[in-house]
Amino acid sequence: MEEGGLASYIPYTELMLSVAQLFELLAAFTILIGLFWSVGLAWRAYKRTNEGSVAYKTMRQSFGGAILLGLEILVAGDLVRTVAVYPTIENVGVLAIIVLIRTVLSFSLEIEIEGVPPWRRAMVSGATVMKQAAKNAKGDSDG
Repeated sequence: MEEGGLASYIPYTELMLSVAQLFELLAAFTILIGLFWSVGLAWRAYKRTNEGSVAYKTMRQSFGGAILLGLEILVAGDLVRTVAVYPTIENVGVLAIIVLIRTVLSFSLEIEIEGVPPWRRAMVSGATVMKQAAKNAKGDSDG
């Protein structure tokens, strides 16, 4: 093989591991950026209302949405790693447990954010929760 040609080919397994790591980095950045964004929204809500409780609720809702979105991205990374790299029965079982734990965490976060269980209202994603928090910080309402 010639230099720089097929010799620089990245094996499939290494490529998929890199993709899974990119998902993990994206999830970490999503949560970190969500934290800063949430602080900004909370400050905006506080400046608008001069009420700490409104700022706290905005911060809690928007950061909870960022965490939910981060968890969803982490699940995608785990799926890539398990299905594309190590598709054994044992790893699929471990993935199922991880997804179950993250699902329980997501439900718990949604109940904390919205105040009702997810099955009692329309299912929303982390991005939808963050969008609603941004609307609340601006003073808009859905009705």
